[in-house]
Amino acid sequence: MRRNIRNRVSAFGLVAALGLTACSTTDDSSDTTATGAAGSATGATAADASQLLSAHGMSGMDDVVEIIDHLDRLGGSERPQDLIASVRPDQLVLSSGGDEVSIAIPDDAFYLSIAPYVNQTHECYNHSLTTCTGELASTEVEVQIVDETNDEVLVEKTVTTFENGFVGFWLPRDIKGTIKITHDGRSGEADIATGTDDPTCLTTVRLA
Repeated sequence: MRRNIRNRVSAFGLVAALGLTACSTTDDSSDTTATGAAGSATGATAADASQLLSAHGMSGMDDVVEIIDHLDRLGGSERPQDLIASVRPDQLVLSSGGDEVSIAIPDDAFYLSIAPYVNQTHECYNHSLTTCTGELASTEVEVQIVDETNDEVLVEKTVTTFENGFVGFWLPRDIKGTIKITHDGRSGEADIATGTDDPTCLTTVRLA
């Protein structure tokens, strides 16, 4: 299972996300119920999801990994101004103009977005793909993520944050671990977890 998750990271996962302001600071995952099979919206909501995605330049996208990756890579004026995209542990919730749809995230995967900082940060719980902004935009950092249950190194590489100052990873669900980020002689560490009630947004890694 973890090999598959790491393959997803290679294909999609070095994605940035988004936060000095306008991030969710509480666990609001109970506000919406996910619909459909993992990675898709089905049943009565499928047409609604397709219509909402098309209205925001994502016509033909039906995979939640692809949608998150696309939205995370948009910066500045490219971001849709009237779309809120909230990443929860088990679903991506999209809302616009009073309409809301949810797309389930695969039950073996967890999307964690991290905004390391030096001087300024913000509170964040559920990552907002279209509103959050971090301090260190377009910055090269070294990242190591370790599963503490077996000391398995899940991520160890140099990446560049996106314009919004975040970098995101697809991790295995239901693990506890640590993350270490290094940049320009500074480093910071934090504990992470990928359970049902855990945050998808991490903004407490101060580089000192």
